[in-house]
Amino acid sequence: MKKKKNNYDIVVVGGTPAGIMAAVAAARLGATVALVEYHGHIGGMSTSGLGKSDIENKDAISGLFSEFTGRVREYYIGKYGKDSENVRLCRDGYYYEPSVAEMIFNEMIREEKNISLLLGYQIESARTDAQAVVEAGFKNRRNKDSLKLQAEVFIDATYEGDLYALAGADYRLGREGKDVFGEPHAGKIFFDHNEHIFLPGSTGEGDDKLPAYTYRLCLTDDPGNSYVLKEPPSGYERENYTAYLSDLEEGRLGGPKVLREGHGYYPAHFNTMLRVFSFAEIPNRKYDVNINPRALGFPFPGENRNYVEADWEQRERVFRRHRDLTLGLLYFVQNDPEVPEEHRKMANEYHLPLDEFTDNGHFPWQFYVREARRLKGKYTLTENDLNPKNAKSRPAVFPDSVIAGEFPIDSFPVAKEQSSGKEVLEGYICLLEILPYQVPLRIMLPEKINQLVVPVAASTSHVAYSTIRMEPQWMGMGQAAGTLAQLAVSLQRNTDAVPVHLLQKALLESGQVLTLFDDLDTGDKACQAAQFWGVRGFFPAYAAALRQPLQKEDFERWLEIFLAETGRTFGSRVWEEGSLTHAGFGRMIRSLEEEAGLAGSAKTNPLDWKYGPGNPDAPVLRGEACMALFQLYFHLMGERNANIHYNSGS
Repeated sequence: MKKKKNNYDIVVVGGTPAGIMAAVAAARLGATVALVEYHGHIGGMSTSGLGKSDIENKDAISGLFSEFTGRVREYYIGKYGKDSENVRLCRDGYYYEPSVAEMIFNEMIREEKNISLLLGYQIESARTDAQAVVEAGFKNRRNKDSLKLQAEVFIDATYEGDLYALAGADYRLGREGKDVFGEPHAGKIFFDHNEHIFLPGSTGEGDDKLPAYTYRLCLTDDPGNSYVLKEPPSGYERENYTAYLSDLEEGRLGGPKVLREGHGYYPAHFNTMLRVFSFAEIPNRKYDVNINPRALGFPFPGENRNYVEADWEQRERVFRRHRDLTLGLLYFVQNDPEVPEEHRKMANEYHLPLDEFTDNGHFPWQFYVREARRLKGKYTLTENDLNPKNAKSRPAVFPDSVIAGEFPIDSFPVAKEQSSGKEVLEGYICLLEILPYQVPLRIMLPEKINQLVVPVAASTSHVAYSTIRMEPQWMGMGQAAGTLAQLAVSLQRNTDAVPVHLLQKALLESGQVLTLFDDLDTGDKACQAAQFWGVRGFFPAYAAALRQPLQKEDFERWLEIFLAETGRTFGSRVWEEGSLTHAGFGRMIRSLEEEAGLAGSAKTNPLDWKYGPGNPDAPVLRGEACMALFQLYFHLMGERNANIHYNSGS
């Protein structure tokens, strides 16, 4: 058996969107990167049917994700014209055909000469030395050749967390009970998604069950581009789908009580058998087609049991089983004589597209693994971190935030068990009103294993994972992982010893959003400073009010945070009457610099932190104060570690 050995600065395992962004971010900063993917194609779910970006607030996630959507938009404009229907349907690049997403991802990789892309390799082993990952072993799926890759830092961007499991990192699998973290929606649950109430039988007990896996279809209504299923798939059993007939008869295939843009609601299909799917229109007469988890006939819960810890041969059997179940459902709706004729006619308007997945029977490559292993990291994000303490505040603030998170808590059923009133399957949760939150770096860092970063199967509870598991957020986390890995290489530090402020500064300079405001103009001179201090507690709510005068109570609180973050004790004598004018604030900054022993170029420049020349007696604005303290912070801290405690916990 032929063996190869290669050395890189960074090895990324998993050609998911997060893995791609990690590789691109690291390569652009100068690192040599190997990006290794199991399939013969990259892009994970974003190139395998998930053609709409799961994002509610487009201001929350930027950076490389925005570059990706921008490239998608420019592609459709360039090919079809800016006023075309396809440009409208791409929705500024947030909706796309699978083949277009794959093309854009491949372009981004090809442009980076530091990236070596290795397709068709399954991970087989990991070697650690002194609690750090130093090598990963792979097998070529075609010729069975083995491959050993060495690197200074590894990134596990797989949906399953395969690399960190092989490396010996601790992880969770299944659902915590309510008693573990005190989460309202943890454990066994029957939840009425329309009324948002718990139903009888919701015990909150933990178990090893996982949300159902499926495939995400891409269908077309273009007869000239249709691959028609003329026969049922292998092993077709009609009985897998007949419960849907009761769903139709008893009214469970109607629309939701609350319609939300971008959630795959297609009113023409309400109260028909087409409602077993959720359609979202994408360009070129195609549709992103999810499988509706709200019907009691949903046949997929429990089919993923034992998948995560299985070997590759067993996993392939699970892939085939789910493929057959998915194609069988499409065949059933289109052909079964008990499905109303008008519904069958409607279903037969949609087919697999001939120009997608051309080497896989026009069926997606990537299996939709919604949740698998979850790392035990240096912090565990829970549902409690997503809920504000009161109506006027934001959720938990994390000084090591690397991205703003946002999306409803959305977990598919884990079992075919029905609630007593036949409202829902067990484990389904849909909580729409989730406010933008902060995602700490520590959830990507294993408790005990170093030189390993985990942007996908990260350290959260089951409930929290149900919001963080969206591809746009994972792309942002991947960008953070790649940037951290490159900093660890260039600074010659462990991944948990890279100064977090240097990581955040690099992310901010690349356009990443660390925390969301409802009044922040990204073109504001103080935008980066406001985000930096926003994750450190300057702004308890979502308003930054950067152009408003700084008030004494805010100044005192901000100064206290600044001193705590820099580990300084000076500053108690800086306050004086007039400190909140431009002249007075400048004197205060100089006083802080003198007490710190800063001189010359290490001092802040008022021209850099003022919005304009202004009147010396005019009030200093909140944005100006943020900028001045931001500059002073970096002059003081340099490459030293900030006051981030990398301890375990939640």
